[in-house]
Amino acid sequence: MTFCATCLLGLEGLVANELRHHEIENVRAENGRVLFDGDMSTLARANICSRYAERIHILVAEFRAVTFEQLFENVKKVDWSKYIKGDEAFPVKGSSINSKLNSIPACQKIIKKAVVESLRKSYVVDWFEETGTMHKIQFLIIKDKVSIMIDTSGDGLHKRGYRENANAAPIRETLAAAMVDLAHVRKNHIVCDPMCGSGTVLIEATLKALNIMPGINRSFIAEEWKISEPEVWCSERERARSLENRDCTFKAYGYDVDEEALKLAQENAEKAGVLDRITFEKRDVADFESDEEYLTVITNPPYGERLLDINEAERLYKIMGERFTKREHYSYTIISPDDDFEKCFGRVADKRRKLYNGMLKCNVYMYYKS
Repeated sequence: MTFCATCLLGLEGLVANELRHHEIENVRAENGRVLFDGDMSTLARANICSRYAERIHILVAEFRAVTFEQLFENVKKVDWSKYIKGDEAFPVKGSSINSKLNSIPACQKIIKKAVVESLRKSYVVDWFEETGTMHKIQFLIIKDKVSIMIDTSGDGLHKRGYRENANAAPIRETLAAAMVDLAHVRKNHIVCDPMCGSGTVLIEATLKALNIMPGINRSFIAEEWKISEPEVWCSERERARSLENRDCTFKAYGYDVDEEALKLAQENAEKAGVLDRITFEKRDVADFESDEEYLTVITNPPYGERLLDINEAERLYKIMGERFTKREHYSYTIISPDDDFEKCFGRVADKRRKLYNGMLKCNVYMYYKS
């Protein structure tokens, strides 16, 4: 099968490298997604081990269509009985961008009808109950090129299972994991987030350092399918657990002025199984200091689009610039959508990387030269 890992714009390279690291074959990155090939073991491995992808889909078909007849006939060609069995449900959702077929409801109706016709031929029945497990069919039409997919993840992969509760405007787990990767966090690092909120950055840093796979403690919709092979999922979870390395010196510190946020952060770290590696403390970023010889600071400060008005956010950036001083063996990785961040911070970043937080364009600013 061919699979498609969707991701936030800017993370395609991280997703592709991660898949290759897990011995997945024929990986190729495109805008907003990474394609790869494999079997049901590959499907399970990608879901369990993906830190940066948003979802894993089966890419069922791709073709060009400018009429509803072309859309219908190409979807009907697919042998849908390979995926959908008995009473399993198959709702259709999707989107269209810069294409002649731009009515989403009409496309949904045509695709649904084509799938029904294909299944009717295979099962020789006139009616499908659709009371069983879900096969969420997704379509994406860009410049008349149609991609037909089946979601295998269910809940988005950013939902690791540890963050049922969060403070206002939390960073998505996949984006936090990307910042951790850009900061080159390793098993012997000391990491600090001086504005930690509900703890996402620190938890993702700890999971990465200890090589704990992000999906190890959650389930995926494909596990419930009739074509699923339970022994495959069991085997891939055993493989994932065998990769963990808790015998390391990694530790982290999380500070915030909000006591409720700190309480949430502790609860989330405990659910993630990493609370023993993270120390949380009430402290203002204006009082930031550290006597550690080596320190990796990673943070997602509040900004105008999220919590503060833009003037307050820029005053905060100035304080950060004063407290995050140049020191040997210290690095600072900060995400912000503010184009004036460096001006307010007081220093030009040694490196920057453009990423998207949903539809919001951001830059990750990296300072590491003393």
